[in-house]
Amino acid sequence: MNVSDTERVSTTLARDGFEITNDESSADVILLNTCSVREKAESKLYSRVGRIRKAARGKQVIGVMGCVAQLDGENLFKNIEGVDIVLGTRAVGRVSEAVERALDGEEFVLDVGERDNDYDWTVSDTHRHSPYVAFLPIIEGCNKFCTYCIVPFSRGRERSLPASQIIRQVIELKSKGVREVHLIGQNVNSYRPLSEDGLEGFAGKSPFSRLLRAVAATGIERIKFTTSFPRDFNEDIVEAIETHPNLCNWVHLPVQSGSTRVLGMMKRGHTIERYIKQIDRLRSSSRDIALTTDIIVGFPGETEEDFQHTVKLVQYCGFDSVYMFKYSPRPNTPAYEMEDDVSEAEKTLRFLELEKTQKLVQQKRLERYSNAILEVLAEGRSTRTENGLTGHSTCHKVVNFIGDDDLLGKVSKIRITEVKANSMFGEVVS
Repeated sequence: MNVSDTERVSTTLARDGFEITNDESSADVILLNTCSVREKAESKLYSRVGRIRKAARGKQVIGVMGCVAQLDGENLFKNIEGVDIVLGTRAVGRVSEAVERALDGEEFVLDVGERDNDYDWTVSDTHRHSPYVAFLPIIEGCNKFCTYCIVPFSRGRERSLPASQIIRQVIELKSKGVREVHLIGQNVNSYRPLSEDGLEGFAGKSPFSRLLRAVAATGIERIKFTTSFPRDFNEDIVEAIETHPNLCNWVHLPVQSGSTRVLGMMKRGHTIERYIKQIDRLRSSSRDIALTTDIIVGFPGETEEDFQHTVKLVQYCGFDSVYMFKYSPRPNTPAYEMEDDVSEAEKTLRFLELEKTQKLVQQKRLERYSNAILEVLAEGRSTRTENGLTGHSTCHKVVNFIGDDDLLGKVSKIRITEVKANSMFGEVVS
């Protein structure tokens, strides 16, 4: 989501006459887009601004955007010396105005207001992170209010974009040579547009599954989506994937804990029993769907028994990868008021045990790709392989292989010759 925000901000700035430079020292304005999900990201911001100010030749305007800006607001001016602009998550459409005000000498430019009704969600071709892959927001914000999560406060309430607008954007991206779109949002399968416009005639019990089928009908080559919320993940999503080959075989379904008791304290709204049923349905699919998840270790009140339930869940589900985090309190969340009674040492021990378990599971799980043939979209030159290219498979695995530049932007059949934890190596099948 932050990459998508950055693409749209740079598009807006370029449209309004600003020139983007890769040379930080020559920049008149430096904008830092921030995340506040983890405390470490905020700490990085403080040190990053300090380094910029120390290295600056003359007065550079420094702006902070994103979730930290939305949450901390004007306090950032007090807490970090040298910040000139604070721009919230829904104020990014007014970035040029904020920059102009700062360049004109206004001190402490603050805008954490709501998004303009006519906000333009499109991204210029020259400002996408890839000419072949596009991130396409379909929903912003979150209504779930999990007790540990800051997103509902930093991103606001759920707001679904019109399906007709999304479909038009996909068609336009396809016409410009984009081969793969990622439908993105804090909870994509919570998608609930205000009207049926664009969804007429597409089957499915949920608006999201109908949107998947509508986007698939555009004929764009590959469609991925992230992130899914277990409470809103229904069988009709799997049915859509099974029906449309261009809906990629990868699902990211964050479980957060293997204990129903802990999930209750997190207010996740799902039980492990239901989550396992969802995993069983995905595993029984006619397509080999890669599964990834998020897990928090050491949530307040998590006992050793709760943690062992998480270990067993990882063993049962056989995730292709797991994003693990040690719980850290986030101010202004309900969990911040809970007693953080799992010591840092115990969190570390549990993290290491779960990591070890997942590595064993993942190694066994990834063996199925050895000597398999995967369809890989070549997205750029590989830094890992001489004369190599790198890209992603339909199951969202990073694959490196030898190839010429004429394969860039094309989907090639790659036979996997080596499987590693975070990437694979292969050779083009003629």
